[in-house]
Amino acid sequence: MTVSVKASELGVQFPIYNTPTRSLKKTILRTATGGRIGADHSGRVCVRALDQVSFEIGEGDRVGLVGQNGSGKTTLLRVLAGVYEPTEGSIAINGRIASLLDISMGLEPEATGYENIVLRGLMMGIKPKEIRKKVDDIAEFSELGDYLGMPLRTYSSGMVMRLAFSVSTNIEPDILIMDEWLSVGDANFVEKAENRLQELLKKTPILVIASHSPDIISKLCNKVMKLANGRLVAIEAPVKKESKEERDPLSAHT
Repeated sequence: MTVSVKASELGVQFPIYNTPTRSLKKTILRTATGGRIGADHSGRVCVRALDQVSFEIGEGDRVGLVGQNGSGKTTLLRVLAGVYEPTEGSIAINGRIASLLDISMGLEPEATGYENIVLRGLMMGIKPKEIRKKVDDIAEFSELGDYLGMPLRTYSSGMVMRLAFSVSTNIEPDILIMDEWLSVGDANFVEKAENRLQELLKKTPILVIASHSPDIISKLCNKVMKLANGRLVAIEAPVKKESKEERDPLSAHT
C-alpha cells in the first residue's frame, strides 16, 4: 500500500444558531478569530473554517502548516485525524494515522495507569491484542513504577503527561499528525522524550505538523502549506536558514 493523503475542494463549516448575522460579523471582526462568515444551503449563518482546500501528500513528505491563529490549521489537522468530517469536498487517506493533537484525550481519572494504557490505546485505534503486547514497554518507558497500579487522580500533572506521552508514541503510524512540537514539560524526562519523538519521526512515512516556529518548520519539513482565513494560499519549500542552533534547533522548544 502506498501511503498518501489527497484532499479535493475540502470544506468545513460550523453553523451558528440564534445569532444575528450583523452581530456575528461584529464579533468576529472585533476578536479576529479567523474563519469566513457565510451561509449554508438553507441560508443559516455559518463560519467557514476551511474553504475549497486541495492538496496531495505522498510518502516522504514532511508538511508544515503555517498561518495566523484562526487560519484553519487546527481544523485541517482534526479533519486529517478523523475528528471532523468535511462538509464539502472529499479527502482520501491511505495509511494508519496517529494523532498527537491531544495526547491526554481518553484518560480516565478513576482508572489505574495500566487501565489507562489500554483506554488510550483503544482511543488511538490500536487493537486490544496489540496493546497488551506493548504494555510492558510503555510501563518501562514511563518510569512510573508502582504508580501504574494507582488511580490517575493520584498523579501529578507531569506524571499524567508522562504516561500519555509514553502510550501515544509507542506506535508505528504511516501518517503522524502534530499541533506544535510536543513538549512533556518534565525536566527529568525531556531528553528521553525528545529522542523517542525523533525516532518516531524517522520511521513515519508522512508527517503533518502545524507550528508558529520557523526553526521547527525549517528543520522538519520539505513542504510548507500556508493557510489564511480557511483557504490554502500557497504550497512551497521551507526557508532554510543558518543559526546558532543549527545542530539541534528543536532543543529550544522542549
